[in-house]
Amino acid sequence: MSDAWYWISIERDVITITGSDAKTYLHSQLSQDIASMQPGDVRSSLLLQPTGKVDSLLRVTCAAADRFVLDCEPGFGESTVARLSRFKIRVNADIELQRQTWRAIRTTSSVNDMAKIAQPFDMSGAIPAWRGDGTAFDFFSPTMTLPATLREGTQDEFVASRVRALWPEMGVDITTEMIPAETGVVDVAVSFTKGCYPGQELVERMDSRGSMAPRRLCRVICVSGTKVGDQVLVNEEVVGTYTTVAGMIALALIKRGVEISDPYGENPTL
Repeated sequence: MSDAWYWISIERDVITITGSDAKTYLHSQLSQDIASMQPGDVRSSLLLQPTGKVDSLLRVTCAAADRFVLDCEPGFGESTVARLSRFKIRVNADIELQRQTWRAIRTTSSVNDMAKIAQPFDMSGAIPAWRGDGTAFDFFSPTMTLPATLREGTQDEFVASRVRALWPEMGVDITTEMIPAETGVVDVAVSFTKGCYPGQELVERMDSRGSMAPRRLCRVICVSGTKVGDQVLVNEEVVGTYTTVAGMIALALIKRGVEISDPYGENPTL
């Protein structure tokens, strides 16, 4: 088994929504297409304020036709439930919130290198994590038996994997004052073919007009000693702020119109 794969325990706020109206209600509230989901499907989504600002970044799992599981960063479950409950009028759907410990399976390789390494073991029962590109999986059970050859990783490795995946953490890289176009996850968390949902007007207007956000989350190269909150400088000009740092790579909010180097060559000119 490749040493590139490792496991780590993670905490998640888990929201279970059950009832005959669960699917239609979530479809009306989330940025993702929930109506077409079938049992076993997993999709990322944003929960937005009516103004279009981000309330929460969620993963949605369809457990059954009338049961959906939403998970998010620890500490954002209560606000997510409060936001969902605010619009739940004459809806047959019960909402339950728990804090759960899961097993996260991650790799030290980038998606560009995935063809060179095999998955660590049978991933049946796992749900895809982050961008769903084969570099990240989660298991609900914190006590499941893992292969002895799958090593336990560190928090630093986990953060580095997240930066390589260009996956933001709510409350760290994304705040409730940001709009979807700034988050770097619109490509996997927003459906442009579904019906109305709170905040849709801003998302659709920016997309139809080809508008760029004033800033956007990017994966960047940084120098040794860089800290979260430090300014990103290009030719001695301040162009952004580092939000997550993992050694020599980082996530940063970079202002519009700046060309900046991506360690994997994927950042466009913003």
